[in-house]
Amino acid sequence: MIVHATAPVNPLLRFYPYAKGVFSHLTRNYMVMPFTRITSRHATRLAFFIAGVVTAAWAVIVPYARANTGVDEATLGTLLLCLGVGALIAMPVTGSLTSRFGCRRVIMVSIAVIIVSAPPLAFIADPLLLGLVLLLFGVGMGVTDCAMNIQAILVEKQSSVPLMSGFHGMYSFGGIAGAGVMTLLLAMGTEVAVATLLVIFMVLALAILSYPGLLTYANPKEGPAFARPRGIVLLLGIICFSVFLTEGTVLDWSALYLTQVKGMPDALGGLGYTCFAVAMTTARLTGDRVVRHLGRLTVVVGGSVMTIAGLALVIYVPSWHLSLPGYALVGAGCANIVPVMFSAVGQQSVMPQSVAVPAMTTLGYLGVLSGPALIGYVAHFTSLAVAFSLIMGLMLFVGALAFSLNLDRAQSVRENA
Repeated sequence: MIVHATAPVNPLLRFYPYAKGVFSHLTRNYMVMPFTRITSRHATRLAFFIAGVVTAAWAVIVPYARANTGVDEATLGTLLLCLGVGALIAMPVTGSLTSRFGCRRVIMVSIAVIIVSAPPLAFIADPLLLGLVLLLFGVGMGVTDCAMNIQAILVEKQSSVPLMSGFHGMYSFGGIAGAGVMTLLLAMGTEVAVATLLVIFMVLALAILSYPGLLTYANPKEGPAFARPRGIVLLLGIICFSVFLTEGTVLDWSALYLTQVKGMPDALGGLGYTCFAVAMTTARLTGDRVVRHLGRLTVVVGGSVMTIAGLALVIYVPSWHLSLPGYALVGAGCANIVPVMFSAVGQQSVMPQSVAVPAMTTLGYLGVLSGPALIGYVAHFTSLAVAFSLIMGLMLFVGALAFSLNLDRAQSVRENA
């Protein structure tokens, strides 16, 4: 009798039918329509999804970028700061750009910058060159993040129902797709540069698909091109800064922390961010209903407590297997805090919308973009565990600050209007 040997099946492929079903459900209900029927809601969801894919792909690339350049934690923190500087240069003028050219042109150009600058991040060996490319990559990410939130506020205002959590949920779903696809490709033996290029091709296709539904206009220009946040806009921005810093820490440091501190295999380093993104996506896609039933204050304070509990699990439990549920708690806790802040800035009258949104977004994304660099410096002189512990204290501050905003009263006024 002749026995024919069969090639072993990659265990990750067993999850393909389940993943395909989930993807089909989400795209059918939240994203993709035939090209000629793309509405402003669908296009906004696609823009958030694209931003999430690219952000998560970079999170998986970080350990390889460090290995390619051979830098230490402090230098890596400086390189991450280049990304933040690029975004912070671009964000303040995004409101003026969208007022002049419309959301569609600004978003499409910024995505083009991302498409050009992302692939080299996977193979550059010179630290200086990597910093320059990260600066350009940050410009693309910064403009995209700010412009898509301007579009989201306009689309939500045109509708009679809350939409912001759902939009941000698509960003989180993009994080799942980006981290999941990159991790799967790397686990199957694909070179990181090739995996990055495949993800970028997907981004290009989705950008073309979103084009018809992107708004050709934005808020009319009022006041200067950029103004410092003040009043409630400043407080909303401080909360966004704190939450985004927490998210940025998971994004840029979770893979390194799990592989170098907890002993996780390098090929599985993206699972920490994947767990974070799955939990955040689930919480955001149901977030509008949760906020409506529990109230904004409960969501913000409860989310802060949940985030603190998740970070404690990540830091103080030795096994990397138990760190993954910790990252899930962090994702669920942070999920709806930022969408509540963006809805609130769209309702305030202290500052014109064309300057309020970029001002708050700039302050908020200062956390996600430059915050991880600060974590790098703290980790260099102490440890990553100590740096993560500081984030716990910051989220405690978020819960306390939320009480001063009277968020539930603002929500009640809107619902009764």
